[in-house]
Amino acid sequence: MNVEVGGLLGLVLLICVVYAIVKTTQSSASTGNKVIWIVVLLLLPLLGFILWFLFGPK
Repeated sequence: MNVEVGGLLGLVLLICVVYAIVKTTQSSASTGNKVIWIVVLLLLPLLGFILWFLFGPK
């Protein structure tokens, strides 16, 4: 069973981005901020997740 590292890392990134989107929609931030964060997460998945983790709505 040979799993490619790139595919595994892509799956981990996908899970992280989906988690960030779900947590963003459940946050108490304004609707505009939620939309901006979701767009950033979708357009720039890796950088967007890092930025969301550091500065996103809590």
